[in-house]
Amino acid sequence: MADGIVGGVRRASGWSIALGILMIIAGMIAIFAPMEAGIVVVIVVGWMAVFNGGAQLFYAFSHEAKHRWLEALLGIIYIIAGIYILMHPLGGLLAITLLISCFLIVYGVFALVLAFQMRPAPGWGWVLFDAIVTIFLGILIYIHWPMNTEWVMGTLVGISFIVTGVSRLMVSLAVRRLTAKAA
Repeated sequence: MADGIVGGVRRASGWSIALGILMIIAGMIAIFAPMEAGIVVVIVVGWMAVFNGGAQLFYAFSHEAKHRWLEALLGIIYIIAGIYILMHPLGGLLAITLLISCFLIVYGVFALVLAFQMRPAPGWGWVLFDAIVTIFLGILIYIHWPMNTEWVMGTLVGISFIVTGVSRLMVSLAVRRLTAKAA
């Protein structure tokens, strides 16, 4: 039974290693093409809003609920916002840059808490490093907003992807070493 658990953890760490490598590659692409990376983020967010709005509308009319009209209204707002973002990607980039700043700060705080909860497990320092860099990048985006929106978001998100990818890779490799010892 223990061999099955160790094998499962080892397989999962393999997928985590692959994700870490993909995050590093995505980060490098974002750094070399920051404006394009920013526009890609805006387009993805715009389509997500449209699809979310459609799902919200479907949900509103697929069941009997007291507040069906609120569900429908939310769906319509999502669709309108998504279409607006898709039609005005630079304006969307301004807004999303500010949201990314907030997200990175919040993510960094949660990663900071996670790092100290993991301590003294192998690899916890990498999670701490990820947290500190991510909080710093979130603050940098906020400080430079909106003047540098064309390049700041793609560049800093690219750096964050690289740091998160390296962190994930290091923690996964530490798990791999532990499972090799346990096997």
